[in-house]
Amino acid sequence: MGYFPTFIKIDDKKTLIVGGGNIAYEKLEKLLDFTQNISIISPKFSDKMIEKINKYNLKFENRVYKTDDIKEFNIVIVAVDNINLQGQIFEESKQYKCLCNCVDSVEYCDFIFPSYIKKDDLTIAISTSGNSPALAKHLKIYLKKLIPDGISDFLKQMKDFRKTMPKGKERMQFLDKKAKEYIDEWNKKQI
Repeated sequence: MGYFPTFIKIDDKKTLIVGGGNIAYEKLEKLLDFTQNISIISPKFSDKMIEKINKYNLKFENRVYKTDDIKEFNIVIVAVDNINLQGQIFEESKQYKCLCNCVDSVEYCDFIFPSYIKKDDLTIAISTSGNSPALAKHLKIYLKKLIPDGISDFLKQMKDFRKTMPKGKERMQFLDKKAKEYIDEWNKKQI
């Protein structure tokens, strides 16, 4: 069975990354697109991790993971090679009801990181349910080329319309028409 696609507001969720190497850094970079409410525990940190920690003033502890470290967190990312530790943290996450992702161990994941494109308020996520991250990566590259340059301005305009127009059928129809016109106009430019 695949993963349910959803977008979760995480800036108010406490997130823990266990690990300080290259994979942990990749996950940190992705999380920073959406939140800075991130803590990190690792006995070793890559130079890139230290740079991001300092740049964003993130909380970190230079030590090994201990049982119960996740009890105050809503989300935990486990980016370590130790499969036994991944399993231990995943089982512990059930006790504390926090969402857990153990990198490259889908059996220890409540969620996975999709490949995604983020351009201001536009976010497009691509997932193969963990079957082919390479395909998701190449689809991302392909789709990124298709996004119109002015998409951010258009989304701001649509946001303003939503704020100023009363809710109801007329607003829905107006916004739908605007979106269709935008895409149709953009498609004409592609030909």
